[in-house]
Amino acid sequence: MSALRAGLVGLGVMGRNHARVLSGLPGVDLVGIVDPAGRPEGAPHGVPLMASLQELLDARVDYAVVACPTALHEEIGLALAEAGAGALIEKPLADSVEAAERLVTAFQSRGLVAGVGHIERYNPALQSMRSRLEAGELGEVFQVVTRRQGPFPHRIADVGVVKDLATHDIDLTGWVTGQDYVSISAHTVARSGRPHEDMVAAVGRLTDGSMVNHLVNWLSPLKERTTVVTGERGCFIADTLTADLTFYANGEVNTEWEALRAFRGVSEGDMIRYAIPKREPLLVEHERFRDAVLAGPGGSAPGDVVTLRQGLRTVEVSAAVLKSARLGETVTLLPGEVLGAV
Repeated sequence: MSALRAGLVGLGVMGRNHARVLSGLPGVDLVGIVDPAGRPEGAPHGVPLMASLQELLDARVDYAVVACPTALHEEIGLALAEAGAGALIEKPLADSVEAAERLVTAFQSRGLVAGVGHIERYNPALQSMRSRLEAGELGEVFQVVTRRQGPFPHRIADVGVVKDLATHDIDLTGWVTGQDYVSISAHTVARSGRPHEDMVAAVGRLTDGSMVNHLVNWLSPLKERTTVVTGERGCFIADTLTADLTFYANGEVNTEWEALRAFRGVSEGDMIRYAIPKREPLLVEHERFRDAVLAGPGGSAPGDVVTLRQGLRTVEVSAAVLKSARLGETVTLLPGEVLGAV
């Protein structure tokens, strides 16, 4: 079977990573790259840099990775759909709910394979956590807490921290728990002098009644990517920077020291740091999408690719976060595509 013909739109930081992976991906030929900003650097040796999206489409690509600024996702995605090409669109799917809906319709109406690059789903620590939650190792889930903070990324200019970073946490929370958001309450601040927010604190509730807390910012010298899921048997802690997963069990041994027993509440049990295979998440994401394109619409295994409808739901929840912060009130979400559906 001949290799799939792939294209790339965007040569920013993430685009260059996509180019690196695509240029060595078995079963795929990276036949061309176009960058809306006209940057020539970062293209793998031997891969043509094209002057326009139309030139890339004229190369008869089977699919393209869209890694340009979020504001351009709709325009480029619709052009790919019109040309009959599949697309792997970087998160967030679009800069508005309406634009995301138009992308969903464009690809689905043509029977094309498309997905959203929510890369955290392919992080080994979160994949292991999800499998263990599905197996019931934690029992009932009480709370999901995420912390995603670090220095300001000067490469991001068109969106704030909610759409750029918090969408990671929105998607991964629904995915690992298999639940949907039903309400969200948030506060944002803008301290960097930009028109967009650079810090958000959000509290939400999922369909099973569990609580969600997200703390996301671009204002910290500390880089942190942590997801903590607490349940009736203890808690899982995933560090997605190092792809480590740790389990802290509730204690089963009575504490005789009365002062500690009264103070600690749930007693401490065993702590286990799991040994898990650690493949590069971006490579796994590309392998899964390649296989989905080869399988055709409806042919890939459920959960292998983040669907456009799931990407749309993340955009809907992020819009609710911004609405809550703007209005100063809790926003109730209508039922949508369950982010964790399998």
